Amino acid sequence: MIAGILKEKNGETRVSLTPEIVKQLQQMSVTVWVEQGAGAQAFYNDDAYMQAGAQIKTAAEILSQSDIIFTLQPPPRELAAQIPAGKVILGVLQPLFRPEEVEYWAAQQITALSLDAIPRTTRAQVMDVLSSQANIAGYKAVLLAAYTYSRYFPMFMTAAGSIAPAKVLILGAGVAGLQAIATARRLGAVVEVFDTRPAVKEEVMSLGARFVEVDGAADASSAGGYAVEQSADYQQKQQAKIAESIAKADIVITTAQIPGKKAPVLVTQPMLDQMRSGAVIIDMAAATGGNTALTRNNETVLYQGVTIIGNSNLAASMPADASKLYAKNVFNFLKLILTKEGNLQLNFEDDIVKGACITHNGEIVHERLKSAKPAASI
Repeated sequence: MIAGILKEKNGETRVSLTPEIVKQLQQMSVTVWVEQGAGAQAFYNDDAYMQAGAQIKTAAEILSQSDIIFTLQPPPRELAAQIPAGKVILGVLQPLFRPEEVEYWAAQQITALSLDAIPRTTRAQVMDVLSSQANIAGYKAVLLAAYTYSRYFPMFMTAAGSIAPAKVLILGAGVAGLQAIATARRLGAVVEVFDTRPAVKEEVMSLGARFVEVDGAADASSAGGYAVEQSADYQQKQQAKIAESIAKADIVITTAQIPGKKAPVLVTQPMLDQMRSGAVIIDMAAATGGNTALTRNNETVLYQGVTIIGNSNLAASMPADASKLYAKNVFNFLKLILTKEGNLQLNFEDDIVKGACITHNGEIVHERLKSAKPAASI
């Protein structure tokens, strides 16, 4: 079997597989082809791949001859058009936000495996690309905020006077939020946290942050670890609580997303009007609309002295480690679909393989995409 690694497009700095994982695949009788320069921006050069046993090929060769194609971001249409029927693509394909591409993959008879669709179960933790990348993003969000903020994070007491610690507000205590809490606390900030899931309160407090509770949240226990939409009454109470905290905050980090839907606007324009001049917001939900009323994806907005940075791809700002962790997630998933002889074998009796599969044999097979209208493309 031939596995091909494509060079990412549109400014993506990560690479799907590292030389370390390529070497392990070689030992499993898998032939690996790598597009020239695929790992360069993640500091894995072509020589490292060749030393691991890979062959350097053109994109055209990889697209036309590979049995499985690794591309972290969904392949552009002009590349997908070159993939023969029956071949497999594997990556973070974001199918809920790309219904047209999903239909195209099905029409092209491409089998699409999307690692962001894997069920978030205990068994699947070693393949959870969302968590491995969110952990990096949460860490980097705080460093970006500290770099942008015009004051200190920790408290300082000097002969010239005292400096109060920065007040950090984190909206969402998933993997990214929890790492952001830990990083902000290490830098000496005072941290408050909102989340719709009361179950995370203990984790938040164990990291030294204050958990701000809002009564009446919808039960998210059956959502597989994801947030769920809340009632209008809850949202009103939530916004009132956030407004109280945000007026005192120096740094706000927002992480709230709902799979397949536009990100909820948690920070309204009136809230922004109440913020301190010099405050910084890092909006990690920017790619799906953003958690603030003024967020623009991949842009920095200055509003009445408040800096709003929209960036949903912070993991790519640490491409070496991000690629290393992602590649390990991929390898753990590959163990489920490779035989001892190194051939592909898609076992749809396995809930993880079934959950990851979006299209197969010319059809859209993912249950959520079949049973509900796809979300609007973003």
